[in-house]
Amino acid sequence: MRESKTNKIERAKGVYQSLFAEYPDAKCSLHYKSPHELLVATILSAQCTDHRVNQVTLGLFEKYTSPKDFAYCNVSQLSKDVHSCGYHNQKSKSIQGASLKIVEEYGGQVPNNLDELVSLPGVGRKTANCVLGEIYNVPSMVIDTHMVRIMNLLKFTHTKDAKKIEFELMALFEYKNWVKLTHLIIDHGRAVCIARRPKCGACVINELCPSAVI
Repeated sequence: MRESKTNKIERAKGVYQSLFAEYPDAKCSLHYKSPHELLVATILSAQCTDHRVNQVTLGLFEKYTSPKDFAYCNVSQLSKDVHSCGYHNQKSKSIQGASLKIVEEYGGQVPNNLDELVSLPGVGRKTANCVLGEIYNVPSMVIDTHMVRIMNLLKFTHTKDAKKIEFELMALFEYKNWVKLTHLIIDHGRAVCIARRPKCGACVINELCPSAVI
């Protein structure tokens, strides 16, 4: 039997409350000290762990201390500097391209709206929403691999398309909780709802999850 939207909203509320109680300190795990550093770190995080990104940016942000440093750097050297994050050639071009546009068109300030953010080279909705939520406190959702997988397990969506998932979840969860929700799901995905070996018996939302195996 198909679940009604009303029931889904109630179940979503329960999921959020349970995860918030379990991970009250959940937050962005990328290390940064400025909007631009978060932008760079988020670009590097594609297909790479946050732990690895933090290891790389520790030295990277000492070497490149401003958007201008990234904008006018030697992109081949930048590629070497971020090599261990994977896809280093593309990521270095994206970082330099985005930084150049920020410097030359936005006065060195990272834009604070979705349309301008996604106009930056290498910046998609995931990166843009991360910056909007973390820096500018704009209610937004970052749809990463944990969100895709767990929201499918919860039957809140039946697609792998990140943009479609984003809009489906916006209709289920309160907008004031959108930013926190992403961090809760990421922490839960790392600790309990692990891709190849989910610990359903230890899961605080197993009674709300149609896919739980107990």
